[in-house]
Parts: sequence; structure tokens; C-alpha cells
Amino acid sequence: MTGTILWFKRDLRVADHPALARAALIGAPVLPLYIVEPGLWAQSDADARHYGFLRESLVDLKDRLDRIGLALVIRVGEAVTVLEDLRARHAITRLISHEETGNGWTYARDRAMAAWARGQGVVWEDLPQSGVVRRLRGRDGWAAARDRVMAGPVAVPGRVTMLADVASSALPGAAALGLGADAPQRQRGGRAAGLARLDTFLTERGQDYRRAMSSPLQGATACSRLSPHLAFGTISAREAEQAAARRAVQVRGTGDGWPGSVQSFRARLAWRDHFMQKLEDEPALEWRCLHPAYEGLRPAIPDAARLAAWQKGETGLPFVDACMRSLAATGWLNFRMRSMVMAVASYHLWLDWRATGAHLARMFTDYEPGIHWSQVQMQSGTTGINTLRIYNPVKQGMDQDPTGAFTRAWVPELAAVPDVLLQEPWRWDGAGGLPYPAPIVDVKQAAAWARDRVWAVRQGDGFRAQAAQVVRKHASRKDAKGRFRRDPVAVKQAKKDSRQMGFDF
Repeated sequence: MTGTILWFKRDLRVADHPALARAALIGAPVLPLYIVEPGLWAQSDADARHYGFLRESLVDLKDRLDRIGLALVIRVGEAVTVLEDLRARHAITRLISHEETGNGWTYARDRAMAAWARGQGVVWEDLPQSGVVRRLRGRDGWAAARDRVMAGPVAVPGRVTMLADVASSALPGAAALGLGADAPQRQRGGRAAGLARLDTFLTERGQDYRRAMSSPLQGATACSRLSPHLAFGTISAREAEQAAARRAVQVRGTGDGWPGSVQSFRARLAWRDHFMQKLEDEPALEWRCLHPAYEGLRPAIPDAARLAAWQKGETGLPFVDACMRSLAATGWLNFRMRSMVMAVASYHLWLDWRATGAHLARMFTDYEPGIHWSQVQMQSGTTGINTLRIYNPVKQGMDQDPTGAFTRAWVPELAAVPDVLLQEPWRWDGAGGLPYPAPIVDVKQAAAWARDRVWAVRQGDGFRAQAAQVVRKHASRKDAKGRFRRDPVAVKQAKKDSRQMGFDF
């Protein structure tokens, strides 16, 4: 009997898994497969923290597959080579997976996979698992279609049988893939951890979400922290949306913070799909400015000293350094601080977004290419359609860390600096004796210099016409009266929030 390969990628769950449900419906024996691809882990956006989260998620997935009579098969190698070997050995005639809005490497791999399937007569069904639409012709009507997907029934598989006599490989360690050390304090992977996060957010932690999400300290608890689980697919976006919708009914009219928090969370889930759709529609925005007039604005080869200081948290700007050190250790940073560190790199330090964006991709445990690269460009001023947001890192430190607790925790060199000068230690009389560097730029001067250069590009011939094309292809849609076509209050808040980077829920 011929068999079906169920290829897991960024969909590491059994519940609400349309590809699994489709494989069960076909009725042929199923081979659940995860391929560890060394080429993927050699990319500049890959890190041990991602692989550690993945390994934990695969352990959880294996257990859940066992419960329905399926055994997860692990193979290591190039995907086409692995699948051809399985096809030849086990009479595979069908491959089922979920569409993936990944990085350029996975895009090229999937094109090679499609060519292989055609050449070998293998039927490859690549199914959607979110509100992102492949080969979308235009954004008109997209939001309503996305909402229908989110409100639709979760996928429930029928009875499945395992394809017999298929050997599995051991999961390689991070070192075997050329990866370095894991983040010591990152979130743990696996569906069980994700479900616990979802439950505690909607019933305990999230009451003050709308306000506290901007704080690097309070946000660590008040945010849902679901973003890595959504990125690796241990929980589906539809599951999160429907859980939040049920909670919205429960808290309606309470006036205690919950209604607004749940509303904001749902709106940010919608904007997550909106930004992923951008990369789906234009894969090149990972490596090319969305507005072409900005190509060449910053040096293609970044200033090595500035880049290293920013990466290590040694810029002499205390709040920036605290954020970068915290991120390196935990794999997480709240959304406003993600925006700030990217903006400082792009404007004050005048570093090209491709280099700094790759570093942040490695640092974020919840790295989602579709969101990441759109947001990296937005915070660097290269989209041509978004308002420039040049954060003052001193003011941000005062506003978002008013007690200095976050800054002092991650920059202990400043222990002797009085609170009033914590974010500007260079103004303190004892600054010369601190084991901490002087700021590598003058914040105000660097911001003004950068603003002038970015705005000068906008005055160029043809800029507006090209920006209009970007709007037509990528911007959200409004009705004839200028209102968003979905919940206007929630989307208004989400639009405000979406100026920040990363959609870390």
C-alpha cells in the first residue's frame, strides 16, 4: 500500500492541524516526519535558542502523536534528499504539509521541493494554517477573509494509521549543527507550556496587558508570551483567537481592565497575520528595502565597532545596553523596547538594517520572519509609507524604567550612579571612574543628522509614486468612510501598537 508523508515544519502540534486532518481523511498509512536541515541552521538568522525551543517542542509533539497511534520520524539532511529516500523505500505517493512564510532559504527549499514532487509524480498538498493567503491578488477583502478563517472550526483528525517499518534518527545536538550556546533564561518550548501560557494570560496575568506591555519589567509578566509558540506552531493562531473570543464574552462590561486587554490582544493577533502577509507577498523584503529609494542610504558594510557595541550592550547608553543584555540572556524583550533598540541601531548608530536585523533574529526566541523583517524595515524608515519613529533612548529609559530597576539589573556597572542620572551617567561627576563606556554617539546630534538624511530621500523625484505602489500592495484597507473593516476600537489600538516592533504578545 502506498503511504502519505505528513511533513511537520513550523506547526508542531496535533490539535487544529489541517494537514493531519487531511492525511487522516485520505486514509493511507501516514508517516509523520520532521527533518532537521543543517542548511537552515547555518543561516544568519538561526541560533541555539531557536533550536532548543524546537527540540523541546518536538519531544512534546512526539508524545502527543504517540497517543493517537503515530510515531514521529526524525531525519537529518537536505529535505529533497530525505524525501526522495523515503519515497523510494516506502512507496510514498503523497506529501502533505502546511504553507510556511519563512525566510529566503525556506522559500528556495520549497521551490526545490515542488520541482522534486512534480518530477517524481508525488502529490504535494501544501495547506494554509493561518490567515495568510498564498498567491494573494490584492488586499481588498483580505481582513474579512482572515477573520472568517479565525472564526472557523478547528481541524479535528479522524482515525490514522502509521506507516510501518520506518527508522528514525536521533535529534542532533546544537553543537553538531554549528550552533553556539543557548540563551540561559529563554522560554521553554512544547505545547503544554504554550497552553499554560495562554490560560494564565487570559485568566490571571493579562488584566493590565494594555498598559503594562510597554514596560520591560511589567511586560515580562503582563504580556501573553505566546509569540514563540505561535512562531513554532505549538499553538495555532486560531486556537489563540478563539480562546480570546470566549474570554471576551466572559469579561464583557466588567470595566476592570480585562475587556480592553483581551480586545488589544485579539487585534494584535490580526496584525500578526497582516504583517506576515507582507513577506508572503514580497519575499525580497528580507534583503531589499521595501521602498527602493532607500537602497544605499546606509553603508552596506556596517561600522564594525558600533555594531559590536550595540550587540554586546556596550554603547554607553544605559537603557539600550540593558535591553540588549536582557535580550541576549532571555531571548525576549517587550515590543516597545524592540522598536527602540532597532531604531537606535538604524538612526543613531547609522547601521544597515540587514546586519542588525539578522542579529535580532538570532536573539528573539520568537523570531517569525514575516513579522520580523517588515518591522525591522519599519523601524529603520525604509518602507517609505510609515512615519519615522526616532526614539530618544534616554527619555525611553526614564519613561519605561522610572525606578531604574531594569537598567540596574542588567548594567551593574552603574551601581554607584544616583537615580536622577542613571540614564545619563556621563553627566555625573564620578563618571570617569565608572567601569562603563562613554556613549558612542551624541543622542540628539545623531538623531537630527539621521532624520535629515532619511527625509531628504523622501523629497526625491518619483518617491511618492513608488510609495503609492507600496501602499497598494501592502497597506491595510479601510472602507469608504476611512474606518477599519473589523472591530474599530481594537484595530485603532493595534494600529497604534503596530508602530512598535515584533508583535510580542
